[in-house]
Amino acid sequence: MLVKLRPLDEYRLISADSHVNEPPSLWRDRVPAALRDRAPRIEHFDEGDAWVIEGVHDPINFGMNACAGLEPEAMKGWVRFEDIRAGGYDPAARLDEMDRDGVDAEVLYPTPRLSAAIIANRDAEYHLAMVKAYNDWISEFVAHAPGRFGGLAILPNRGGAAESVAEIDRVLDRPGMRGVVMGCYPNGTLSIEPEDDQVWGALAERGVPLGIHVSLTQTMPAAHRSHLPGYGRFFDAPNRMIELVMAGVFDRFPRLNVVFAEVDFGWVPYVKEQIDNNYFRLDPVSRFGLRKPPSEYIAEHFHYGYMTDTFGLRVRDDVGVDRILWSNDYPHISADWPYSWRTIQASMSGLSPGEKHLILAGNAARLYGF
Repeated sequence: MLVKLRPLDEYRLISADSHVNEPPSLWRDRVPAALRDRAPRIEHFDEGDAWVIEGVHDPINFGMNACAGLEPEAMKGWVRFEDIRAGGYDPAARLDEMDRDGVDAEVLYPTPRLSAAIIANRDAEYHLAMVKAYNDWISEFVAHAPGRFGGLAILPNRGGAAESVAEIDRVLDRPGMRGVVMGCYPNGTLSIEPEDDQVWGALAERGVPLGIHVSLTQTMPAAHRSHLPGYGRFFDAPNRMIELVMAGVFDRFPRLNVVFAEVDFGWVPYVKEQIDNNYFRLDPVSRFGLRKPPSEYIAEHFHYGYMTDTFGLRVRDDVGVDRILWSNDYPHISADWPYSWRTIQASMSGLSPGEKHLILAGNAARLYGF
């Protein structure tokens, strides 16, 4: 594909999926007094510090979410909060860490197991208070340098879609706030309902991407166990993709964009082929009512964040170069900080300069308005 080269004054490297390390006082200082004793908090254990969260059996440690740049032998789950790098919770320090790695801007997601516990909590009052507290904190963080940070608001899901829309309106006009992240559908389940159209419409009208980090879930998180994580990050994404397509969401909201963060993208051409094959076999009887084949919606509305996917880069034309978003996952264990450019140059040796720019910065700049 022919891609125009970027002007020299544009962003060169934007991570579409980076993270924060939430400070111990985030919820304690921001929720109503009646909920303060129930709010997520960090406690000290013999092994190190961990989050203690309502409804979660295990203490949730965070060492693997704050170990980028350490020697492999020093990467461990249990650490003391005061020993982690400050850029996870201090925006000024984060800019220094980004500069060291040559990263111009980052889209910031919450810590997955921490946000998952809030998303899965079924107490509507608790849930909304914790969501609002996080959204207020992240909006203050990104306001420190709105040209370099992209804040994502967590969508509430316990008060119906109208409450989600209200939270979008409350926070998304703040400096540096550039999108939302959804942990389950706005109606509070893992199935799309007609009321969710209120949210899709609000996002489409604003031109704001809908983010899904790895998967949707209603399950409380657990401590890291001795298994190999990360190899199957894409498992849930095809199901949600097909749910959204077959529910006719993009026929009703043709301007809606969905970003799957940390799911890679080498699997996308296979899914496009297989869903079309079955669609054309079944549509004459089932009459699905779509205006286009499913693969066309996939090609037009979905985007994919990745850290490492050399196979995906080889089949990039079958995915769409303008759908692919480089991510560093900083400060998590998957990050190559402070040597991201070294990894980029090794993995992208066969791409044209225009293709590289789209994947490394252009696509994220377009989606998130940098």
